[in-house]
Amino acid sequence: MNRTTATDGVTARGGAARPDGLAEGIARLRRALRRGARVADPGNSLAVAQLELLSALTEHPGARPGQLARLLHMRPNTVTTIVNALAAQGLVSRATADDDRRAVELTATEAGQQAVLAWQATNAAVLHLALSTLPAPQRRALAAAVPALAALASAVDRLADSPPEPPPRPGAR
Repeated sequence: MNRTTATDGVTARGGAARPDGLAEGIARLRRALRRGARVADPGNSLAVAQLELLSALTEHPGARPGQLARLLHMRPNTVTTIVNALAAQGLVSRATADDDRRAVELTATEAGQQAVLAWQATNAAVLHLALSTLPAPQRRALAAAVPALAALASAVDRLADSPPEPPPRPGAR
């Protein structure tokens, strides 16, 4: 009895995931989690883009601004603006690169690392609370989906790291 319901929009006939429904479901979850985290931690004044950049720096200490721009798919000037704001708050430090005195390497400071940990803890607490309100079968289904979601995230990361060639435009030679 697999069918699409008006409330889930994620499954098609036969129980297969609809990519558009899955994308919308993930987007809705991200928005809800952001809102929930803001309510749970109203004192956190950092924007999501700032937190994502800080998180990337904790994973890639010593990254250069251009590397972060490519990694996060942001414009270089956007990365510079975010880095300037984070550095002014003492969350990011800059150092001249050893191999190129013109280049700068960025690192999350201890305060920056703590901001990332606090953000992650807040998100985990919001998810835990939300999960506790769901019926047991839905909690089990979500727990069972974690490996598939991790694999999906890795697949999307691989695509972002090496995007496929765009299809030829009609009429182009």
